[in-house]
Amino acid sequence: MAALSLPSWLKRGEAPASCQTALSRQPSLEAAVEEVAKALGNRGANDLALVFCSTSYASDLPRLLPLLRSRLNARHWIGCAGGGVVGTDASGQARELEQQPALSVTLLRLPGADLQLFELDPASLPDLDGDNLDWINWVGADPERARSMLLFVDPTCQKINDLISGLDYAYPSAAKVGGIAGHHSAEHGSLLFDGRVLTGAVGCLIGGAWRLDPVVAQGCRPIGPVFEIEQAERNVVLQLSSGAQTNSPVNCLQGILQSLTPAEREQVRHSLFLGVARSNFSLPGDSCQAEPTAFLVRNLLGVDPRNGAVAVAEKLRVGQQVQFQLRDAAASRQELRQLLRRQARTDDAPLVALLFACLGRGEGLYGQPDGDVSVCREQFPQVPIAGAFCNGEIGPVAGTTHLHGYTASWGFLVPNHDDDGVPPAAARAEG
Repeated sequence: MAALSLPSWLKRGEAPASCQTALSRQPSLEAAVEEVAKALGNRGANDLALVFCSTSYASDLPRLLPLLRSRLNARHWIGCAGGGVVGTDASGQARELEQQPALSVTLLRLPGADLQLFELDPASLPDLDGDNLDWINWVGADPERARSMLLFVDPTCQKINDLISGLDYAYPSAAKVGGIAGHHSAEHGSLLFDGRVLTGAVGCLIGGAWRLDPVVAQGCRPIGPVFEIEQAERNVVLQLSSGAQTNSPVNCLQGILQSLTPAEREQVRHSLFLGVARSNFSLPGDSCQAEPTAFLVRNLLGVDPRNGAVAVAEKLRVGQQVQFQLRDAAASRQELRQLLRRQARTDDAPLVALLFACLGRGEGLYGQPDGDVSVCREQFPQVPIAGAFCNGEIGPVAGTTHLHGYTASWGFLVPNHDDDGVPPAAARAEG
């Protein structure tokens, strides 16, 4: 029999992987910290603490991490304030808590993990046309050791899209998941990093024996055919084609409306978006329906009634493929369910699921609380869930990281087989 190759952390006799979670709705910061700390206890050293709180605590935010660090033991601390909180309480119940005081803390023991934390000042962004080494040196983390990235950005940050593009440039093999933190009126920022509150951006590169598997659910379903852009000026689409027919975007949409139900036509009035293909995966007029997640869903900003052109929240080019999209609760559930089923078919159960959801989702989209986490529970009934409601969600579509809206950007923390050839054993989740 061939000898088994044991992972290096197991050879060293390290403790097994674990995830401890706690959630509090106490209105005062001290009471929330007390409840969370009591639920988590003092169960030895942890590698990473993830902290998400609502902006209800904004004025007290600088006191949050010092209070937690005095009660709990973790080597690294990272998180943000958001418009809402996602968390799992001591009983294992996952919740989405919107527009109310809430604190979610997750402690992770990750044997074999290679964690590189960083803080960035986007006011001094390197040149996107320069050497990627400039970006690597600016971040100060080794791309060879990174397989995934958690990224949180303060809402006051400028050039967020340039920042995301630059991080893709410097760390192309790292799947990036995260979001834009919540707005508040206090003078300090919304980002939590070690013992401080920061503006700019903070992140954690994850490598070694662990990685984040991203799942990006944009909450829309396509309507009508896939079109090809024939004329465009920056973010304005002037002409579309489908097969041999060319027309303005408005005329194309009017043709689609004829095939919709009365309810769908009503949705078009307030829930219409445009999906922009990341690659030309089908020919115009192809009968095969495009995969929804291959599109980057973008807002329609306006219509020019003179020529039927539409303005889109994305720079466009001739030859790019687009498809109109409708956003509704049923489409969101269906897409998320399909993506999570695919994730559940992977070899390893996740230690924790991280959710960064748009403020436009939640109860406003689903008409009831816990809409996204309840779909996740269908495939992962025992996995702890944590995260925040964001002002923009970060996640990959077709291999490139984007800033999204109305999206649920998930990161599933799973064992990484590339480190030693064997995944971490005996991983367990604790309430």
